[in-house]
Amino acid sequence: MRVLVTGAAGFIGSHLVERLLSRGHSVVGIDNFNAFYDPRIKERNISAALDNSSFDLVRGDILDQALLEETFSRFNPERVVHLAAWAGVRPSIQNPAIYQSVNVEGTTNILQACRHHAVDHLVFASSSSVYGNRDEIPFRETDSVSRPISPYAATKATGELLAYTWHHLFGLNVHCLRFFTVY
Repeated sequence: MRVLVTGAAGFIGSHLVERLLSRGHSVVGIDNFNAFYDPRIKERNISAALDNSSFDLVRGDILDQALLEETFSRFNPERVVHLAAWAGVRPSIQNPAIYQSVNVEGTTNILQACRHHAVDHLVFASSSSVYGNRDEIPFRETDSVSRPISPYAATKATGELLAYTWHHLFGLNVHCLRFFTVY
């Protein structure tokens, strides 16, 4: 199977890439190596995969629609795992525009690329932050996520809604994973 992983050089993405390659899948990773955290760490994260002939790395941004079109056309992925995002609750309060741009517009770009290239399965990395400031524990998937308390949470909840919309309109099978702290 051919799998495209956005955010492939991040902590979760690089581990996923390694696992997919170990299972014999062909993987293309997209990452922009931004400076949210040290790009040298991302380079180390992805270094082992670069030695695998079943892996291709695209250095670029999910906001670049032409790059996505070229990547989807060239590699023809069967599945997409969308991990790329601008992360962090506290920084989103200081700079909400970058979160809206990357996490909402970038996700829309990925959804559209899936639609236009007949990808029928997408895994979307959401966040436990979508639950907001809830008192009732444990959280449940059926809990309302309509009261986010940070721009980051709002963009991740929006991503889930967009993914559902593409499922409803275009039949895209979507799994949204609400990650808690993973590192």
